Amino acid sequence: MDLSTAAFLLLAGVGGGLIGSTAGLASLISYPALLAVGLPPVAANVTNTVALVSTAVGAAAGSRPELAGQGRRIAQLSALTAVGGTVGAVVLLVTPAESFELVVPWLIALGSLLLLFRNRVQRIHRLRHHRRPVLLVSLTLVAVYGGYFGAAAGVLMLAVLCATTVEPLAVSNAVKNIVLGAANSIAAATYALFAPVDWPAALTLAVGALAGSMLGPAVHRRLPAEPLRVVIALAGLGLAVQLWLSATT
Repeated sequence: MDLSTAAFLLLAGVGGGLIGSTAGLASLISYPALLAVGLPPVAANVTNTVALVSTAVGAAAGSRPELAGQGRRIAQLSALTAVGGTVGAVVLLVTPAESFELVVPWLIALGSLLLLFRNRVQRIHRLRHHRRPVLLVSLTLVAVYGGYFGAAAGVLMLAVLCATTVEPLAVSNAVKNIVLGAANSIAAATYALFAPVDWPAALTLAVGALAGSMLGPAVHRRLPAEPLRVVIALAGLGLAVQLWLSATT
């Protein structure tokens, strides 16, 4: 890897970590960056998953106020999503990616719409005893998706948490970062053993993502929640359109 490529991936990592820890859209920057330096799609996908594990570490360091008192909840949800991440990684290794890539844009669009219309969805799930089963099933499916492909898994997970809880957006975002990190970590470990990870690219991207994700929570807590939710949802829809066009052309 030459110096210009390393600098490009480092900056992409910073941008991805910052956006990922605030909006769940790290792959909007990091995945195209890996493609731009010449990695084929599958190698870029698994390298991206390995690199972005560092965002959970950085986000945890920067989100201590939001994570206070959330330890037991995070442990339970992380165990669940770790299983889902393992399933997703295994599916990637044993099946061709083309068929699922056609479904990915629709999943991202669904999650973005769920986030955009959070308040209406919350009214549908007004009774709390209905929320937990929906939360557990939905997070498991998002973790499977994240282990398989990963792009905008954070948008989907944030959408699920926002739709099934009444907590502040900053708290949901902090929980999302750690829980998604559990799914990514298991998937990354699987890829490290069995997939074509480009390690120089992964490590360079990870250093940048760690720095960016440490800044993200501080940025997030200073932004107004409702406009930020709309921006995240619209960015997710934009990514869905981009991926759909890529998959169909």
